[in-house]
Amino acid sequence: MAEKKKIISSFYNWTFLIIVLVAVVLINIVSSFVYRRVDMTEDQRYSLAEGTQTFLEGTKDLKGRVNIDIYLEGNLPSELKHFRDAIEDKLKEFKLYAGDRIEYQFKDPHDGTDDEKEALFQKLFAEGKGILPMEILYEKDGASNKMLLWPGAVITYDGSTTNTIQFLPGSRTQEPYRISDINGMTPNAINNLEYMLVSSLRRATAETRKRIAFLQGHGELEFKETQRVRAMISPYFAVTDVTLNDSIHALDNIDGLIIARPREKFSDKDLYIIDQFVMRGGRLMCFLDKLKLNEDSLMKNGQTHTVRYDLGIDNMLFDYGLKLQDNYVLDTKCTYKIAPYADGGRIQWFYNVLGTPTNHPMSKNVENVSLPYVSEVQFVNNKKGLALTPILTSSTNSMTTGLAPMVNMMMPLNYGENPQLAANPNSPYNKKCLAGLAEGNFQSYFKNRIVGAFANNPESGFLEKSKQEGKVLLIGNGRWIENKYDSMPDPRGGYRYRPTQKYNDLQFDEDMLRMRMSHFFGNQEFFQNIADYMLGENSVLDIRSRQIDMHPMDKDKVAHEATFYKIINLLLPIGIILVLGFGMNFIRKRRYAS
Repeated sequence: MAEKKKIISSFYNWTFLIIVLVAVVLINIVSSFVYRRVDMTEDQRYSLAEGTQTFLEGTKDLKGRVNIDIYLEGNLPSELKHFRDAIEDKLKEFKLYAGDRIEYQFKDPHDGTDDEKEALFQKLFAEGKGILPMEILYEKDGASNKMLLWPGAVITYDGSTTNTIQFLPGSRTQEPYRISDINGMTPNAINNLEYMLVSSLRRATAETRKRIAFLQGHGELEFKETQRVRAMISPYFAVTDVTLNDSIHALDNIDGLIIARPREKFSDKDLYIIDQFVMRGGRLMCFLDKLKLNEDSLMKNGQTHTVRYDLGIDNMLFDYGLKLQDNYVLDTKCTYKIAPYADGGRIQWFYNVLGTPTNHPMSKNVENVSLPYVSEVQFVNNKKGLALTPILTSSTNSMTTGLAPMVNMMMPLNYGENPQLAANPNSPYNKKCLAGLAEGNFQSYFKNRIVGAFANNPESGFLEKSKQEGKVLLIGNGRWIENKYDSMPDPRGGYRYRPTQKYNDLQFDEDMLRMRMSHFFGNQEFFQNIADYMLGENSVLDIRSRQIDMHPMDKDKVAHEATFYKIINLLLPIGIILVLGFGMNFIRKRRYAS
């Protein structure tokens, strides 16, 4: 009887073991074909952004098949193997939403004969327009060795190569990276993987691009002064210039209109054309200087008067719910200016405000935006059907000047080392709006005042109110996207222009660089976000505006309690092993004693 029970028990145990082993094997086989993971983080940092999911699921954006060849394979350092695996994990997530419309392969660029490798390298490099190679210096067996990598991918859409992705920066000639440099690059590159992939897919799959026009004809910033921001958005939008010339149809094929720092008055005809553009659902972006200031006179004399610009367009914006004041905003959150007469040779230049981002997607997670000589934007709240939203504000320690003020270089010295521009510098009521957005259905500025020349024109097609929802953005500064430029003779005649190469003036300030003060402006990223939001391209905007909360360690707590936790980590595992050991020994003694 006992022998029979023993056989049954043994059969049961072996059967159970076989079932478990089969289940484990089946689970592993299924998991190799089906990719799923659960993001348990509060801010969902390991999940795809909503805009990414919509882009990948939608057949409108991703109609054909995309093939991605990633050239990070082979004998890689461990630091890059981790990065390579992170790319694969992200692409697996992409396939969950896009299905078989996205395929990818990892390829070793060093496979093949020398001639085949050289041909591939030339193809990948594409005369500097493709993937830039990365040379790495590492130590092995006491000797220095170099490795050439191609840290990028080639995207093929519907059978033709359309785009490349540079995951990690290429190295300069004879300046290889060290392994320690790679350790510093990969964390940020992993965080940016989703953005790099989606923006590249967006460029590769775009069949048509929305058109953004920079208005000309009223003293606006010229092409040479906006080259940097044009280059940023040109891969995603068709960028052009437009002059109205009293033509009703001048803006017919335009989706977004940028008016950057006009200095001459708009005629009623021009205002009518822009107004009807907004009524048809066009997206209007106005970057306006309300006051004229001569900086050369300011630097020479130490002070200067300001004069109002009579533009006319500000009256139309008032009807859209946005009012631009004839003043300047002063803020202690500002840049510094070289001033030999001041202690330390510098002053806080309250007039060059660093705009504070709000939680709106256009400015969320963007660095402070440099707005030199910015005027306050106010909302006209009696406009029905409109949503009015601040996009950038000043800090709580800010104030406004009087109307058309005199600007004096000595003024900051009156406030001492810890300036207080407001009576209560911590009150949120001190914040001034520097950039405002109006969204919804607008009433035409010309509803009761239509221009005579167009009133009798049957082609004008006058609209008294919005045909579809529109968006109007007003920023109280016109020069925040302006870049300095260098000129060089053009062999074909005239001059060619390019942005100054010494530094990026949309990210850095010349005076602060000379003073070696750490700083960084978000002007470029803010402009990119504006273009994406105003034109409804939210697939990458959602990624850039995601809030990833970093939780740094409490240094004081670490300093005071480090010893306690070290002891716990040392003794707890040993204690658990001892308890288990004594417990098992006690159980065995009781079992065999009986």
